[in-house]
Amino acid sequence: MLQGMGLFTKKSFAELQTEAGRGLLRRSLGPWNLTALGIGSIIGTGIFVLTGTAASQNAGPALVLSMIISAVGCAFSGLCYAEFAAMVPVAGSAYTYAYATVGELFAWIIGWDLVLEYALSTATVAVGWSGYFVSLASDAGVRIPAGLAGSTGFNLPAAIIVLFVGGLLVIGIKQSADTNTLLVAIKSLVLVVFVVAGASYVTRANLTPFIPPNTGEFGHFGWSGILRGAGVMFFAYIGFDAVSTAAQEAKNPARDMPIGILGSLGICTVIYVAVAVVLIGIVPYERLMVAAPLAVAIDATGLRWLTPVIKTAALFGLFSTMLVTLLGQTRIFYTMSRDGLLPPIFATVHPTFRTPHLSTAMLATIIALVAGLTPIATLGQLVSIGTLLAFVLVSVGVIILRRTAPDVPRPFRTPAVPFVPIAGAVICLAQMAGLPVATWERLLSWLVIGLVVYFAYGRRHALAGTGRPTLQPAATAANL
Repeated sequence: MLQGMGLFTKKSFAELQTEAGRGLLRRSLGPWNLTALGIGSIIGTGIFVLTGTAASQNAGPALVLSMIISAVGCAFSGLCYAEFAAMVPVAGSAYTYAYATVGELFAWIIGWDLVLEYALSTATVAVGWSGYFVSLASDAGVRIPAGLAGSTGFNLPAAIIVLFVGGLLVIGIKQSADTNTLLVAIKSLVLVVFVVAGASYVTRANLTPFIPPNTGEFGHFGWSGILRGAGVMFFAYIGFDAVSTAAQEAKNPARDMPIGILGSLGICTVIYVAVAVVLIGIVPYERLMVAAPLAVAIDATGLRWLTPVIKTAALFGLFSTMLVTLLGQTRIFYTMSRDGLLPPIFATVHPTFRTPHLSTAMLATIIALVAGLTPIATLGQLVSIGTLLAFVLVSVGVIILRRTAPDVPRPFRTPAVPFVPIAGAVICLAQMAGLPVATWERLLSWLVIGLVVYFAYGRRHALAGTGRPTLQPAATAANL
């Protein structure tokens, strides 16, 4: 009966490939642009803020192991994302993959859930950006009132930076990608400078014991602290999947999408581990429960000239993260709108810039208000649970498609199926189980709201075909 109602209607791969070749969005991104998009999204709040939190509260010097565990879990999911992105080079990320595997209803659920990953992630990072901006302004002798910096009122810097990012994305994907590539180069260089300059100040005593003994509370040092630290650092790896949202703007998605996804994840893991070793080697982990741990480490070395450089790099890093996450959200809504599940305004493309300008402007305004009014802790937890749910679906989707569509060409194949996708799903589910009950309640409330919207608008319009693109002859290899 549910199949007859259209709830499990699926997109065929012929439809998806046709959609990929329709050409409304400009194909201008090569492998370096895509890798830079991933790095730009990953290196942000995690490396500049969460390293201190996880080290001081959970893992101590063994934070390195937490990072590796989290990276391995993300790598399993990343391999699954890479297979889907190469098979289905269409904007929309996990939403599109769900449409091809389990049907329209679950595609809507995951598309609605992705708002928690992309839109709220943009808001979360904007709040972090505001903190560094206020600190840097204070160093320069400019005091921003607490009522305008989020401490006791509206976070004006966070709202303004979101609107600025939205304006940049309206101008064009190529210009935005080029800006992101420049910012990625700057912040990556600064992190390398931090590692090189700080390496000579590392003290072995600060790294001993490598695994501090557990205090008697789960997650507070010891091996349980390493596992809890991996859950905290998971937020630091969110972003590599954002590469898949730009699949329809990649020059050669079959080749370039796996490079962008796995390349950005691998590069960021190496950077994270190097920064963590130097950071904890300079400053005892007990003293790292601060908003700017890298700046604290530089102050401890006496290299005062590096402090403003690190804070400036943090601003660049967080800005590029917002650029990628807001890009991802607009592209997901673009695809959902073309499927009829959202109003046509979300798929309206500017005649000159060839970007979804109305959707970008609307979302940037809403996200700016959320960033100005919501605490960063609440935002961060919702981002994590939304992302983990998306990763579970993508991992399971690979197994489903290997059975239901075994003959579909796969330019990139996830190795060791079903072990890799099962491992990815299990690790993500375990991290979801460790999140607070209040976060689960917010997730369920958000999903209920999404179902109301789906049955009130999306299902009726999708079944009627309004908003769904007219299928054209199958795209050629050159189009793809």
